[in-house]
Amino acid sequence: MVYEERTYRKKYDRQRFIRFQVILEETDLDIAIDKESYTEQMPELVRECVQDLRKKILQYMEKDPELLTALVPREPIVDAPPQIVSICQAAEAAGVGPMAAIAGLFAEEIGRLLSRQAKDVIVENGGDIWIKTKVQIKTGIYAGNSPFSGEIALLIEADETPLSICTSSGTVGHSLSFGRADAMVVVSASAVLADAVATAAGNRVKTIADLEKAVDFALSVPGISGALAILGEKMAAKGKIILTSTE
Repeated sequence: MVYEERTYRKKYDRQRFIRFQVILEETDLDIAIDKESYTEQMPELVRECVQDLRKKILQYMEKDPELLTALVPREPIVDAPPQIVSICQAAEAAGVGPMAAIAGLFAEEIGRLLSRQAKDVIVENGGDIWIKTKVQIKTGIYAGNSPFSGEIALLIEADETPLSICTSSGTVGHSLSFGRADAMVVVSASAVLADAVATAAGNRVKTIADLEKAVDFALSVPGISGALAILGEKMAAKGKIILTSTE
């Protein structure tokens, strides 16, 4: 896979956070930790966790190779690791294949690991974000060539976290989408669920007329608290979402 620079990652509070990346095979994590909590051991801790998680998933796929390509929900086999059960359950709720939740799984697993040591943690994995923070933050929305891209953000209050914000796009990135949304953003306490539902909702956006329908679908899934869909110059948003400017 050709490396694609994610320019949106350059926008973060340098006074508050120390940022580092961990890249291993297809996994590309961008992580921010509050300066008081950061230690030099954290990048290696994350790398070891990613290696362990990837190993579990690959070993499971040796027993169930169709998990990788399934586009519909799939029952985990007996004695599947809890991480596999988690993505399968999210896929069932959303009506998509289990791999639609894999990026959210990595973001959440790493985020929870680091939150044991840090006050403020932000983990981003290909547009899927897990946040736990003691302060109010903004997280910008990247929507390709839409005029909203980089101009609007979600305002996240500390007492709402841990919180996950996952994005699917039919015009940006490498992830599989059958829709045309510039951004389909889903908010949930679970990054695994939000990732799967963002994919499912994004698949429903073919025209501007589908934006509200996609948002309504996302909010119909138990555990989803907010959703936002963008196509070109139009946007639909419902649920527990506070929009603000990126400035």
